[in-house]
Amino acid sequence: MKLAVYQGPSPAGATEDGLATLGRMLRAAGAAGARMAVFPEVFLPGYNVADPRPAARSLADWAAVLAPLARAAGCGVTVGVAEREGTQLFNTALALGPDGTLLSQYRKTQLYGPREKRIYVPGSAHAMFDFEGYRIALLICYDIEFAPLIRDLAGRGAQIILCPTANMQPFAHVARLTVPAQAVNHAVAIAYANYCGSEGDLTYCGGSVLVGADGAVHARAGLAGALLIADLPDPDPALLSTQLSDFRPVE
Repeated sequence: MKLAVYQGPSPAGATEDGLATLGRMLRAAGAAGARMAVFPEVFLPGYNVADPRPAARSLADWAAVLAPLARAAGCGVTVGVAEREGTQLFNTALALGPDGTLLSQYRKTQLYGPREKRIYVPGSAHAMFDFEGYRIALLICYDIEFAPLIRDLAGRGAQIILCPTANMQPFAHVARLTVPAQAVNHAVAIAYANYCGSEGDLTYCGGSVLVGADGAVHARAGLAGALLIADLPDPDPALLSTQLSDFRPVE
């Protein structure tokens, strides 16, 4: 399957600008044959805005805004949003198909640092869906660093993980080392979409990456904006980790 990953600066609270950028990048990805494009964490309205609450929307409202963009591009979209449900706010990833159908919703379970824990309510469930013949899971940023979480998803049949992120300096090793290691150790492909540039007091690492289930890096961004587009071929089964079935607990 051909996937796209967008890396760019945060809209920094300018939601309409963010939607315009998303629409342009989605059309470019669709024109190149991508079936799904992944955008960064809380891309709408921006990760490090002082207060995302005024710009937050319900799941239904975000889906209604995003669906026409996916249909116009003929490409699915996975993007991070600030989701409001009643009085609660969630750091959420939505996945819509090329026809605009809502495929899945995931609320970040592993909140990072005091700011996220102050603003957001943690999620409590996995999110998996079938798309283009693959079993796909959603994670967000810090989630991807937890090996037990990746192991659990792999055990549930996940073949690809789509991961919006907002990884900042000095943690560049996550995209460079941790993401490929998680992929190869658990035999799952990972599409990791990060920001670049600065937003408030944060400077983002870039380094967005598309990694196969055998650990092969099919596309990687540097520090600047990029739209990565690459086929994720089915890897040689002989290269896939069998840790899930081989592990023998030791007392």
